[in-house]
Amino acid sequence: MALTQRLEFRQSQSLVMTPQLMQAIKLLQLSNLDLSAFVEEELERNPLLERASDGPEPPVAGEPAAPGAEFSDSASYGEDGGSDASDMTTGPGGEAFEPGQEEWLNRELGSRTEIEQTLDTPLDNVFSEEPAEAAARAAQDAAPTAYTEWGGGASNDDDYNLEAFVAAEVTLGGHLAEQLAVAFSAPAQRMIGQYLIDLVDDAGYLPPDLGQAAERLGASPADVDAVLAVLQKFDPPGVCARNLSECLAIQLRELNRYDPAMQALVENLDLLAKRDIASLRKLCGVDDEDITDMIGEIRRLDPKPGLKFGSARTQTMVPDVYVRPGPDGGWHVELNSDTLPRVLVNQVYYTELSKTIRKDGDKSYFSDCLQNATWLVRALDQRARTILKVATEIVRQQDGFFTHGVAHLRPLNLKAVADAIQMHESTVSRVTANKYMATNRGSFELKYFFTASIASADGGEAHSAEAVRHHIKQLIDAEAPSAILSDDTIVERLRASGIDIARRTVAKYREAMRIPSSVQRRRDKQSMLGNALSAPATSSDRSRDTAPV
Repeated sequence: MALTQRLEFRQSQSLVMTPQLMQAIKLLQLSNLDLSAFVEEELERNPLLERASDGPEPPVAGEPAAPGAEFSDSASYGEDGGSDASDMTTGPGGEAFEPGQEEWLNRELGSRTEIEQTLDTPLDNVFSEEPAEAAARAAQDAAPTAYTEWGGGASNDDDYNLEAFVAAEVTLGGHLAEQLAVAFSAPAQRMIGQYLIDLVDDAGYLPPDLGQAAERLGASPADVDAVLAVLQKFDPPGVCARNLSECLAIQLRELNRYDPAMQALVENLDLLAKRDIASLRKLCGVDDEDITDMIGEIRRLDPKPGLKFGSARTQTMVPDVYVRPGPDGGWHVELNSDTLPRVLVNQVYYTELSKTIRKDGDKSYFSDCLQNATWLVRALDQRARTILKVATEIVRQQDGFFTHGVAHLRPLNLKAVADAIQMHESTVSRVTANKYMATNRGSFELKYFFTASIASADGGEAHSAEAVRHHIKQLIDAEAPSAILSDDTIVERLRASGIDIARRTVAKYREAMRIPSSVQRRRDKQSMLGNALSAPATSSDRSRDTAPV
């Protein structure tokens, strides 16, 4: 066969990852907090983007309605197994957003440049003003403005912020630094003390090894230990300790309760964690009544004294989806409008600029801004549609969980949801990341509903791994102190219930739920039973006549 050269035309499809397409994929997996931060950055960067007004604006004559008017941020799932998602799926082009649909994205960016806003219609004037509040507001409006100009009263300015008058939060480092300025007068000691304070973590602990501190400061270990001894006397008691035993010892010294018996107890906290009361009683040299009082004193101490000065704010979880019982016995799935950023494209501003700018570079810049702004509005709209579509399918698949509880949670994977809504598994995975659903049984991450399957012992329907964990926890919670269930016994009872599971799987699930072994549970429950029986004869006010160390 002779080798020849020839020209051929071949047609093929390929996915080109443009920056906008990559950003659209990134938007899918952002949480509501990260999404808000991203939108804030875009508002600062793009002059054609602006926040949507709190109330819906009337449409301009001759212009189509905004996309938010075409989209309903809720869907219903009825008892008949059907999902009322007609409004949900009526997107631009009639198709759901997929990472590979670059052609659709480019077409929409080039064709739709009208003023657009996102999904929800805000609810204004939901809560009426109380008569007392109305009277106070009227009195404030009628007050003379000269009083407010001197800063003596409330201001009628819209920028008036009550949070500006809130006292600054005292941090642990600042609290210790104030005491450091009083405790030491020598500059070298203050420098060592401030260096150690900077090493204190949020719980109030120092690193176990402070040898590097002496080397970096050029001081002797004796000087560092001397400063540390003073720091450990600061408020709150127990701060600047290097381990839990030292933290408890500092607090006991402050209470004048660190005697030899208590010292032996503090130095053997591992036995206390194992509830090995017999060994502790022998090491401390006390009777049952005294060891009970000593354990009670340990429990009243603070193992993390630094947490009184919280330096890190705890962010409350905000659900992205609400699931409520519907009037027809089904479930109503609704997006949380508070987590959806509302932005629109200022087309009027762009039109005015187009008439005045002359330089090619300026025209190119504002054209890019218009394209990016229009893309962002469309991407936010499609992101919300996809979240609602996935959440509705999850509710349909896990209807038994919402009706009867976790014991009826079905095995579910990403492929089952992706095939049902005709999307790719990677899209479903991104949508369910960092998203939460508020239900009648609590708030759950969307990934919570995707669990592995465990085969049935009788060949029936498979069981969800989360439901099996719940069953194991119920068995352990119901066990009697005199009949603690071993892992083998739990396996037998699960197989009697129709769940085919191995003993090592039971042990893995038990450890994941932080449930101790049968030996430790037997020791714990016997200790709790002994404390309950001896409680009437124990006096909490009695103290031991031993000299403190």
